[in-house]
Amino acid sequence: MAFPSDLEIASQARLRPLEEIADQAGIPQDHLEFYGKGAAKVDLAAAKAMADRPRARYVVVSAITPTPLGEGKTTTTVGLGQAFQHIGRTATIAIRQPSMGPTFGIKGGAAGGGYSQVVPMELFNLHLTGDMHAVTAAHNLCSAMVDAHLYHGNACELDIHNITWRRVLDVNDRALRNVTIGLGGRLDGIPRESGFDITAASEVMATLALCSGLGDLRARLGRIVVGYTRSGTPVTAEEIGAAGSMAVILREAIKPNLMQTLENTPALVHTGPFGNIATGNSSIVADQVGIRMSEFLLTEAGFGADMGAERFFNIKCRYSGLAPDAAVLVATVRGLKAHSGRHRIVAGRPLPEALLAENPDEVHLGGDNLRKQIQNIQLHGCTPVVAINAFPDDHAADLAAVAEIAAEYGVRATITTHFADGGRGAAALAEAVAEAAEEESHFSVLYPDEVPLTTKIEAVATNVYGADGVDYSPQAAKQLATYTEAGFGDLPVCIAKTHLSISSDASLKGAPTGWRLPVREVRASVGAGFVYPICGDMRTMPGLGRVPAAKGIDIDTDGSIVGLS
Repeated sequence: MAFPSDLEIASQARLRPLEEIADQAGIPQDHLEFYGKGAAKVDLAAAKAMADRPRARYVVVSAITPTPLGEGKTTTTVGLGQAFQHIGRTATIAIRQPSMGPTFGIKGGAAGGGYSQVVPMELFNLHLTGDMHAVTAAHNLCSAMVDAHLYHGNACELDIHNITWRRVLDVNDRALRNVTIGLGGRLDGIPRESGFDITAASEVMATLALCSGLGDLRARLGRIVVGYTRSGTPVTAEEIGAAGSMAVILREAIKPNLMQTLENTPALVHTGPFGNIATGNSSIVADQVGIRMSEFLLTEAGFGADMGAERFFNIKCRYSGLAPDAAVLVATVRGLKAHSGRHRIVAGRPLPEALLAENPDEVHLGGDNLRKQIQNIQLHGCTPVVAINAFPDDHAADLAAVAEIAAEYGVRATITTHFADGGRGAAALAEAVAEAAEEESHFSVLYPDEVPLTTKIEAVATNVYGADGVDYSPQAAKQLATYTEAGFGDLPVCIAKTHLSISSDASLKGAPTGWRLPVREVRASVGAGFVYPICGDMRTMPGLGRVPAAKGIDIDTDGSIVGLS
């Protein structure tokens, strides 16, 4: 009998009224704003109203470097959240809202999988409460204000060839990556080159994720740099008069969304900053609420621990003031074998037979990636727990090899089957995480605010990525000097590189050594609050594949969605 699809499982969910979910979590009813039966906005004042409740143990969920096989990080976050009730404890999960670009593209939705999902699945993956659209509208209002400013005299003296603010859309559309705008007659604007990014890549999204409240959001929006004058002076959204209206558009989007899992664990879903060029973490304001809702708050960090977790530690925690008590590293036998570099894996084709054969030596070879990611967590004074996300056809010897790698570092490791078994399949993991989180924490960020930007970049490159050093292009070196002179030198760094390798070369698997990080360009997300060096070609507007998920998604005459994954 075939295992049911995620949508089939989700359609059978027995949802509890959100009033009950909120009441159990201590959220006062007068701080809820319901969006139908499946979601509710949580007013930011709830965090203050819940201040007398005990602080939860704060746990970040990360993983080995991603492979095309998928390691199940979101599924593990949801399954672990459900598992705590099976050991007599309480938990809340905080995850990102998915972009509809990937939902209709290749990746699919991001509600988890199997019997570890956030529900209603359709609502989660499609629009939710409209936050993505609010970010799109706020961003594009600023874009329109920039072009109106140019048209009506350009009082700020923006250099038309150095306007960094583009437009965004929550659809995968490669044809919009580079466009020429303002064509037509004299009344149609100033012709210039521009382009589109996907909404998740908007600095407005990153700003929303990293703000601590409405006042902080308004101030950060005002600091967004939209371009530069010919002399290199930054011009901000405040100076062109856009920041106030952007904040108004985002007045509802700043509120986290309350949902639930298949087993009725509270789930806070909020923001979805792009993992390649931004933090790849859910919002600070969601964590401010979630930290008082239960005994444990589980939050997911995008991509591998060298990216999402590093940014969680050094950017998100720096701004939130919250210190993690433990971390979960998700690994699979298949993923570690892929990191051995011995297999060619092609999306849509059957997996190589050799990949599925018992081979613990190959797990140990690819296990260098897990070893480095364990070190990356420990580097920040945080205790990791390895979650071995097991597949039904995994071999016992291969699973044991993963546990042996964890044991090399004195790290707990447990096998989980939460995809097929829900919360009970991660009960042993919940026990291990509880033990780790209740030990004394020694968390610290990797670098202080006051050191130079180059020192920050090199600290991440050498300590987290394992690079021998950093090479800056002349353009990057000039940009770093300009940002320092402009007063951006105290900002943390968010290195934009491939997520498919710990290095900057996507083809290098495991834990590469003997390489240097090439920084070709540096940009500043001043409103969000970080500088991002770019290492390689970062696509901020994905394209649709030959057979995108959109071709298989439809709706029947009863209004039921089909084909969503």
